[in-house]
Amino acid sequence: MSQMIPEEIRKKMVQNALEVHEGVARDHAPEVKLYTKYGKGIWLLSELDEKNNIAFGICDLGQGTPELSYVSIEHLESIKHARLKIRMIETDKLFISKYPMSVYLEAARANKRITEDDALLSAASERLSN
Repeated sequence: MSQMIPEEIRKKMVQNALEVHEGVARDHAPEVKLYTKYGKGIWLLSELDEKNNIAFGICDLGQGTPELSYVSIEHLESIKHARLKIRMIETDKLFISKYPMSVYLEAARANKRITEDDALLSAASERLSN
C-alpha cells in the first residue's frame, strides 16, 4: 500500500481506472498532485492500477515537455535525497482539481509546465471547447 497517496484518494484513482477500463469515462480530473521537494518534477494523477501500483496522468519533469504517461508509485516512493535520506517526492495536500485532465494537459503544453493558474487553465478550457 502506498504511503505517498492517502487511502481515500487511492480508492478514487482505482475507481477511475476501472471506469476507463470499462469504457465508462475517459477524462477524469486529477485526484492528486505529487511534486519534488528539491526539483521541478510535478505529477497530476487521476488513475491507479492497484495490482501494479502504476498511476496515469500528466508527468512533468521540469524540462518543458509535460506529457500524459504512466508512472510507478513504488518508484516515486523510493526516490530519496542522497545525503539526507529523506523521500524526495511529496503529496500536495492543498491541491484541489478544478478541471478535467485534458484542460490541465492543454495548459501544461501551452506553458511548457504544469500550472494551477486559473487564468491559464480557463484559457485552455476555452481552447478545448472551440
